[in-house]
Amino acid sequence: MKADKVKSLKLEHKKQKGLSKDSVQAFLMVLPMLIGFFIFTYIPIIYILRYAFYKYDGFTAGQFIGFDNFIRLFMRDPAFWKSLANTMIYVGKLIIEIPLALILAVLLNQRLKGTGFFRVMLFLPSIMSTAIIGLIFSLMFAAYQGVINGMLQDIGLITRPINWFGNKWSAMSVLIMASVWQSVGINMIFFLMALQNIPKELYECANIDGASGFRRFFSITLPMIAPIFQVVLLMAIVGSIKVSDLVLASTNGQPAGQTEVVMTYVFKYFFGYSGRAVEIGYASAMAIITGIFLGLITLVYLKLSKKMKAE
Repeated sequence: MKADKVKSLKLEHKKQKGLSKDSVQAFLMVLPMLIGFFIFTYIPIIYILRYAFYKYDGFTAGQFIGFDNFIRLFMRDPAFWKSLANTMIYVGKLIIEIPLALILAVLLNQRLKGTGFFRVMLFLPSIMSTAIIGLIFSLMFAAYQGVINGMLQDIGLITRPINWFGNKWSAMSVLIMASVWQSVGINMIFFLMALQNIPKELYECANIDGASGFRRFFSITLPMIAPIFQVVLLMAIVGSIKVSDLVLASTNGQPAGQTEVVMTYVFKYFFGYSGRAVEIGYASAMAIITGIFLGLITLVYLKLSKKMKAE
């Protein structure tokens, strides 16, 4: 009996040391994705790290210039930091977007007629092309023959059309409205999934104890969905900092670059867009600094969320 046990233990040890057939099959299934991820993610990062120290336009041979691109970025390009500030203003939309998504999720989590229809309608903008949404809002808020100006004139709130894209703050407001309209649906779905996983017994006990709706929300709902809330907020922050296509399709940084965000600014130097010369080296330097900035924000957020969770 002891000999049989020793043999079985040895066989199990050998199986643990070697790769099982299932493990090899799983690895082979994941391998194409890993190869694609390496080719289209890590190799471009290596090239960007290299070109950041070169003067390179994508056509002629690159010229090594050391830290000149970074010196230019920090010392001689206030437009980059202005675009970064605009990005942080754009991130401020989350003050509206996240609470609105949570409120809609709580309302649609009720067993009422028609909630399925409203779930679909609110989620629909999230699957639409961002470029199409940008064009829709740019046409709606057009200075002449725009739908919004026409409605405001019809009800007598304004006497002449407003040039929504002629002022920084009104143009930023249009961008924020478009982004909230697009993103609130997907965040609502995440919150709705979290709400549906809360045990109903908790609410029943709270009802027996006579807890009000607000007390149930702050004492049961929010603590139970806190992990999902942290993930949704992190994704929303990162997605807002990386925004580019919505701005390009609606304002393209106008008026006079006042609504330029950091990703559109980098994009225009990479591809020579909107009258700028192609400067891949300088764009690579900006991409590195932007990546570091994004990483620091993510790190600070994770540290703060862990501290709040511990408390």
